[in-house]
Amino acid sequence: MPHNSDAIVIGAGLAGLVAASELLDAGRTVVILEQEPEQSLGGQAWWSFGGLFLVDSPEQRRLGVHDSLELARQDWFGSAEFDRDEDSWAEQWAEAYLRFAAGEKRAWLHEKGVRFFPVVGWAEHGGYTATGHGNSVPRFHITWGTGPGVVEPFLSRVRRGVAEGRAELRFRHRVDRLTVRDGAVVGASGILLAPDAAERGAPSNRDAVGDFALEAGAVIVASGGIGGDPELVRRSWPEWLGDAPEDGNLLAGVPAHVDGRMLGISEQAGARLVNTDRMWHYVEGVANHSPVWQRHGIRILPGPSSVWLDATGARLPVPLFPGFDTLGTLEWLRKTGHDHSWFVATRRIAEKEYALSGSEQNPDLTDKSIGELLRQRLGSGATDPVETFLREGEDFLVADTLDELLDRMEQASPEGVFDAEAARAELLARDRELDNSFGKDAQLAAVRDARRYVGDKLIRVAKPHRITAPESGPLVAVRLRVLTRKTLGGIQTDLQARALDAAGEPVPGLYAVGEAAGFGGGGMHGYRSLEGTFLGGCLFSGRVAGRAIAAAL
Repeated sequence: MPHNSDAIVIGAGLAGLVAASELLDAGRTVVILEQEPEQSLGGQAWWSFGGLFLVDSPEQRRLGVHDSLELARQDWFGSAEFDRDEDSWAEQWAEAYLRFAAGEKRAWLHEKGVRFFPVVGWAEHGGYTATGHGNSVPRFHITWGTGPGVVEPFLSRVRRGVAEGRAELRFRHRVDRLTVRDGAVVGASGILLAPDAAERGAPSNRDAVGDFALEAGAVIVASGGIGGDPELVRRSWPEWLGDAPEDGNLLAGVPAHVDGRMLGISEQAGARLVNTDRMWHYVEGVANHSPVWQRHGIRILPGPSSVWLDATGARLPVPLFPGFDTLGTLEWLRKTGHDHSWFVATRRIAEKEYALSGSEQNPDLTDKSIGELLRQRLGSGATDPVETFLREGEDFLVADTLDELLDRMEQASPEGVFDAEAARAELLARDRELDNSFGKDAQLAAVRDARRYVGDKLIRVAKPHRITAPESGPLVAVRLRVLTRKTLGGIQTDLQARALDAAGEPVPGLYAVGEAAGFGGGGMHGYRSLEGTFLGGCLFSGRVAGRAIAAAL
């Protein structure tokens, strides 16, 4: 059977679009297969906040942040905690990615028109020793235009390739198998799905109206992870994290079409899956007041000041403060036996410190509106999206007094779980520490330290104040649940993005990129992410695969 193109890309998310762009730049032809309708082009990246991990950038230097490849490597490997035999390729991918993030990544994106918000965010503070988890310095660079701004240059390149007759975008093509001939992957086949006018991210039909079979010189799996399938998440849940949340309490941070189907299909074609129990889910999930998909959740990107209580009203241990250790907090909370926890704050804290993850929750940045950005970020009050959640979100409780807030928290909890007096004691004890500029409360020390960074002091971290004082009201409590997001393991690949088999040899013709490959090597993050590294992993692995295939062909 003759080749339909030089390469087939399965999945029209960021990693697939980057790989296709590189192939087109090299003069190759490409067919992109996507099971969803055209309106979902860009995949999960379109929905994202657009945060990118950069090392020693001009934005950092302008803010007085001194970063280096050596410091970033220390932070990455201290967070990843690689400890398995199958981590050998993942470690090599991590090293290669760090060099990319500290080297040509920014200039490469800048040449494509990508620009960055001038204030660099400080995600995953850690709070352990210098060699433990966390970012030692701010590295979270928000793209001007958020997720759509990251996707746009690569989507534009693919559309130009379509106009040139060297690229095809084939929507509603669900791949069911990879074609293997003489031990090599030579194509893909599956079902043609009926057209669907569903809005971006909404469920689309699975009505078969035909079939297809295509062949090419190489096949790239760029189909994402498992976060949209709660049952698959639960089956993959690691024992060391305790029991997975009950299905009704597990919010979905990605659409249902992020279903992990291509992982098993790739395995059947000879690829090795590794680290499938490593995953990155958030503990600050809230139900979307205007859901697009089932159990649609939004993540609060918190500043460090909210008091974090478990379901019983007990304060979380050091250093599990908001924004410090996502996976460590998930592990601790899962072992409490309850599926929710609480942020308690004043409205002043919520207004300054609560941001919402996602392009649609940050219209000022997404729409590149300087006027709106000045109004939303530097004006008084909360941003409009946060204000809407404070008013309409089912997980947000607002009260004028502490008694009223604790009473509402008790009513919103399963009977007998929440101890209002224990919560009151925690909050009063915290507030006593504000009688002096010293004190022993590690969270307050962390807040004061964060405000030494001009970016956080300007738009991210509220001045420390008493939560329980009458003049501090109104008060806010937010019920938090686990929100699915990223698969950290996947198809093991070498440094050319070639899928490897069980013996560690490349499967001829098969490549994997993005989340399907654990962002490179079958899990370049190890156990923990430093944030801003998922889009970056898609960019880097897609670029590597596109260039490697172009050279090989």
